Amino acid sequence: MTGASSSPGARQGRVWLVGAGPGDPDLLTLKAARLLAEADLLVHDGLVDPRILDMSPAPRVSVAKSRSRHSMPQEEINALLVAEARAGRRVVRLKGGDPFIFGRGGEEAEACQAAGIAVEVVPGVSAALGCAAEAMLPLTHRNWSSAVSFVAGQCKGLADQDWSGLAGQGRTLVIYMGVATGADIADKLIADGVSPAMPVAVLERGTRPGSRALRTLLADLGGLIERARVASPALIVVGEVAALGRAQDMLALADAHPAVTAAVTAAVTAGARA
Repeated sequence: MTGASSSPGARQGRVWLVGAGPGDPDLLTLKAARLLAEADLLVHDGLVDPRILDMSPAPRVSVAKSRSRHSMPQEEINALLVAEARAGRRVVRLKGGDPFIFGRGGEEAEACQAAGIAVEVVPGVSAALGCAAEAMLPLTHRNWSSAVSFVAGQCKGLADQDWSGLAGQGRTLVIYMGVATGADIADKLIADGVSPAMPVAVLERGTRPGSRALRTLLADLGGLIERARVASPALIVVGEVAALGRAQDMLALADAHPAVTAAVTAAVTAGARA
């Protein structure tokens, strides 16, 4: 884009790292919508809903990432933002959810600051909050959970990550990007002492058309993902609160663990009465 005939001239360029929310355009913030309308260039992730992209008349550059493929390395994205801002453009770097929650917003902000480029972060509704709200699944609850943690499920050296204390009684663990490693995640948490009978919810395509909320037990997480053919984007919620809310029960272990199934049913009933 640098050097295009539509150059804004001597105007000072700037970069905004903007959160697009979990998908539904109605969850976009007012400031994000205004910046989309005013942008000279839109640099966006692959998870941004097309309806949100259509809110901006600006030229687009997709820098979509997946588990196995990046359309543009992070260093090149950083360089693109800096170059376009130096050319005087108002650059909106649009990210799914919130820029500072597994969005590499910190890296891009640092790159802009190091280059002397003005940069601002516009928060968005994180995927965890938006998807859980759609499923009526409270991440904290006075009777069930007083703490919530976010982790990435596709990080390098998953087995070596220290998640001890993040899941269990009275705590909620939300796992981003964990579909491909669901079975390994369950094994890891169980090895760390979390009950195999802990309720788990899988929130697929939250706030988007075709969204699903599925529920099972921790020991069955990998099986559920395989049986239901769960695809990204999806979140995994581990904790007693996962027994609440609107989710389709997929308790494949029901026959082997009737007492556990009864306990989960009791938790759902208790939550409905709370």
